[in-house]
Amino acid sequence: MKISEVFIRQPVYSWLLMLTCLLGGLWGITDIGRLEDPAFTIKEARIFTAYPGASARQVEEEVTEKLEVAIQQLPQLKEITSTSRSGMSEIRVEIKDHYDSSQLTQIWDELRRKVIDVERHLPRGAKTPVVNDDFGEVFGIYYAVTGEGFSHSEIREISKVIRRELLTVEGVAKVSRSGAIDEVAYLDIDESRLAQLGFSLDDLSQVLQAESAVQKVGEIEGKDLRTRIVVDNPANDLESIRNILIGVPGSTAMLAVRDIADVSIGYEESPEFIARHNGQPAILLGIAGGQDTNIVDVGAAVEEKLAQLADGLPLGIEVFPIYEQHRVVDESVDGFLLNLISSVVIVILVLCLFMGWRSGVVVGTVLALTVLGTVFIMNLMGLNLQRISLGALIIAMGMLVDNAIVVAEGMLMGVERKEKPSDAAARVVGQTFWPLLGATIIGIMAFSGIGLSDDSTGEFLFSLFAVIAISLLLSWILAITITPYLGYHLFKPSKDSDSDNPYEGRFYQVYARALSGALRHRGATIAALLVVTVVSYAAFGFVKQGFFPNSNSPLFYVNYFMPQGSDIKRTDNALNEAVDFFRAQEGVVSVTAVAGRGADRFMLTYAPEPPNPSYGQLIVRTETREQIAALIDKAKPTLREKQPDALIMFKRLVFGPGGGADVEVRISGPDFNTLRALAEEVEAIFRGDGLEDVRHNWRGREPIIRTHLDDERARLAGVNNADISRAVQFATQGYRVGDFERGDRIIPIIARLPQEDRNQVGSLSDRLVWSPNERGYIPAGQLVEKFETTAEEGLVQRRNRVPTITISGDAAEGVTAMAAFAEVRARIDTIELPAGYSLEYGGEYERSGDAQRSLGKGLPIGFLIMILVSVLLFGTVREPLIIWLVVPMSLVGVVVGLLLTGLPFGFMSLLGVLSLSGMLIKNAVVLVDEIQVQTHAGLPRLSAIQLASVSRLRPVSLAAVTTILGMSPLLFDAFFADMAVTIMGGLGFATVLTLIAVPVLYAVFHRVRADEVVER
Repeated sequence: MKISEVFIRQPVYSWLLMLTCLLGGLWGITDIGRLEDPAFTIKEARIFTAYPGASARQVEEEVTEKLEVAIQQLPQLKEITSTSRSGMSEIRVEIKDHYDSSQLTQIWDELRRKVIDVERHLPRGAKTPVVNDDFGEVFGIYYAVTGEGFSHSEIREISKVIRRELLTVEGVAKVSRSGAIDEVAYLDIDESRLAQLGFSLDDLSQVLQAESAVQKVGEIEGKDLRTRIVVDNPANDLESIRNILIGVPGSTAMLAVRDIADVSIGYEESPEFIARHNGQPAILLGIAGGQDTNIVDVGAAVEEKLAQLADGLPLGIEVFPIYEQHRVVDESVDGFLLNLISSVVIVILVLCLFMGWRSGVVVGTVLALTVLGTVFIMNLMGLNLQRISLGALIIAMGMLVDNAIVVAEGMLMGVERKEKPSDAAARVVGQTFWPLLGATIIGIMAFSGIGLSDDSTGEFLFSLFAVIAISLLLSWILAITITPYLGYHLFKPSKDSDSDNPYEGRFYQVYARALSGALRHRGATIAALLVVTVVSYAAFGFVKQGFFPNSNSPLFYVNYFMPQGSDIKRTDNALNEAVDFFRAQEGVVSVTAVAGRGADRFMLTYAPEPPNPSYGQLIVRTETREQIAALIDKAKPTLREKQPDALIMFKRLVFGPGGGADVEVRISGPDFNTLRALAEEVEAIFRGDGLEDVRHNWRGREPIIRTHLDDERARLAGVNNADISRAVQFATQGYRVGDFERGDRIIPIIARLPQEDRNQVGSLSDRLVWSPNERGYIPAGQLVEKFETTAEEGLVQRRNRVPTITISGDAAEGVTAMAAFAEVRARIDTIELPAGYSLEYGGEYERSGDAQRSLGKGLPIGFLIMILVSVLLFGTVREPLIIWLVVPMSLVGVVVGLLLTGLPFGFMSLLGVLSLSGMLIKNAVVLVDEIQVQTHAGLPRLSAIQLASVSRLRPVSLAAVTTILGMSPLLFDAFFADMAVTIMGGLGFATVLTLIAVPVLYAVFHRVRADEVVER
């Protein structure tokens, strides 16, 4: 018994399958996880090692180099890059792509062991290296806590309470808190007073540390009881610090700290990170959901918790959203579901119009069950609804419709010829069982190169391949089971049809005459197709190129790079000017400013800038994304005029990974001066060829004041570099002499000169230095030969242990990245490099090459399977060759569609081309198979070609029309628009290829003569 007969004669099987898809799909829609992007492992760790007081060159040679030598021994290592700056080493370790997330924990443990082994070889002043292996953590729900009229300390304490409460929310895995500026106790001391009393800073430090430390206590042991003996609590507030007594050297007199210092509490003057929201000081809270949680549910629970907390917060404390991933996901999924429902309705209406309401109900029901069943299986497999899996469902839409239409059309035509519905179902399913299965497998394998790659691309896009495979296989199963069952009950012969030939209509006759003409003039037809194809490939050069389109989110960034060496306060002031500008513009909802580094990673595709006091960023939210372009055009000249020394860059959010610079050149070599000279040559070429935002990653040299110590005088006075350093710190930012505990915080105590004497470069030689030998102070001018103002490297960048400078630039408006790269490459290739130096290209050129290599790893196997399946289907070589010859021609419609709409050919367009290829191959397979069926039935070959082609006219045309119209709602979606145009334009021409090119090529390859027709 054939499968169609089983499902017709045993309706319980049909209803069981339909109810499983229906109810399982409805459950899946309500239960399935929802994310913005696929879960993706960033295979990168960072090692931070502080080396206070060291220059960037010292950090590179004494810390970074030693750590890199050990780290490079990791067999899993893909690339190692580093940034050495004054006082800090930052090393970025990237693991090879084929290692998955389950292996990373062991790899990071091995990395830590390597770092620990090197720790004892680091210089004495270097701190313990810190390995950060959760660099890729995404805090998709991002808030700013502000409080007008509240001190920063008060906002900090309130944000701590909010964070503690948010951690209790179900599904919340982690809550980050950033932007808190530490409190500091300042002792403003007149150094002449210290000299008069004979106090050294070390004397003061010893007393303060002794008085503020928690001391060990004694115990009295009784017979059954042990009693602790405690002393008064240590100094833990400002008044206690003021009252600490210090003995005057050489006498029995005692002085309180208040007698020699003005004691006050304040905040760090140069913190590592500053955050503001709408111009108000803010503390940022980032919330990360658990790995297997539904971010929409987590976001709703977080909002509910914040609503509960709002009643208990002091008046004036506000929590503002910066980015709410759960809302973005909810809107995108709801938008997709609306588009999906629209597509299904359009498909049903078109089918009802051209095939009758019965066919529309059959195919529409199967399509809806396929989508619902796919969601059901996705939920069972742990796949989430996110940007890529939603795109996969839309990509597969055309192929899903086609399977059901083929079976429904065959049954309908059989019924029109007075064939029993059950017999028609058995005949059609038996005839198309293997061709449809083979074509379905071919359609699935078209995406195997993307989804089954063992690198990061494969991990990111696995859901694309999985969802397409699930949906297409399910559509085939439902096409050969549910479609016959529904058709058996719904298909009836037309009352006004007395003819045994259902193809006598005008629509069929017009096509039949056109096909006859093409078959008579085969050479001219093939020549015309070749010319059109060649012209379209040539015209493809005029199609804009892209990767991912701009995001729907009404957000954009403004990156500030102040002159290297700038204090964070200068960066913060520059950002405040920009905040004031944006807040005065119409359509701006909010502006978040961060200085000192980038924000927390609130999107998977957001790459935070590493710590640098001269860096700042604005996150600007507008009412609609359409307002962004005009706002950026207005802001560019204004902000750059306000800060002419700064490099100010504007960046739109895009779907998918952030691309970095359009054009990059990396030059590696040993000498820093030579690297800078070569970089200047490249920058001149970039600017000459019209690139914008030209820069390099070593930035400018930092100004420094170098102290040249008179060794002989210092030796006689018993003064060393540490004594000079202590005196300089005391005269500038202050010298830490102790700390005290306040709750769960440690408040540092900083001794410094009064405001009027502090930070005076011209008076450094007059500052006093403590001499242990003389038990007194000596002016620094007697110990220091000179204070020399000079410049040194503030950043040393290395790539795979070699100093490397990267020159970057962006294409001008309207120019593609690859076109800009081609413009500059010829001139850059003429640069003569000294021995020991190398040059390589990055940017879009490198990313495109990496993507192609990644795709190329899996595509050969996928295409080999596709070719093998097509050969196995027919058992010959000629038929698969006919089918594959028409695939390259499908680009004609793609080029026309993209040129007419002005949309770029991007990543989603590439997926559209793969989908288009699958639909074209499926139609061609079924058509060629039908020709062979008619030939084996005894028809002359030319008549068999004509009859088979005419019989495929309506299903092919309807599949094309329904898919094209079903894609139309996506034209208004920024993410799917270029893919929709690709499929719509390509499918329009692909229909012609199927109905004209395939029959003509079949006739040519089989040398079918013009007289091989049925005699009339």
